[in-house]
Amino acid sequence: MAVHGPCPPGPAPSASDGKVSRKIEIDAGGVVLQGRLNDSATARALAKAMPFEAEANLWGEEIYFSVPVSQPGENPRDIVERGDLGYWPPGTAFCIFFGPTPSSRGDEIRPASPVNVVGRVEGDANLFRSVPDGAPVRVRLLDP
Repeated sequence: MAVHGPCPPGPAPSASDGKVSRKIEIDAGGVVLQGRLNDSATARALAKAMPFEAEANLWGEEIYFSVPVSQPGENPRDIVERGDLGYWPPGTAFCIFFGPTPSSRGDEIRPASPVNVVGRVEGDANLFRSVPDGAPVRVRLLDP
């Protein structure tokens, strides 16, 4: 019986084929943090539409704002984690979660209705607590 070594690796996925998470920068009212989008269809649609510029809407410890993307639910979650980035299909909105919302029970982080989790903030999402309602928000891709 012949023994074969491991198969040679195939080509590395490129950022343009949607198989690599994409790094983004979020500037909300002067709080600047990086994040990383996942490989979901919703995250790819958001990346394609970036950059976004809007005014922050606050709902508890969540920043959200409308974006020019319309996507259906994609493994929607009704509970998220601090630092999650989401897309809210009913409001076509990008969401940054950094703590409880008015819908939360206890310490959980609960969106108004289920969201597609599209990535995570890299760094301390608690810094977004200093962002006032109406502050300018800009989200852009860092890698092509």
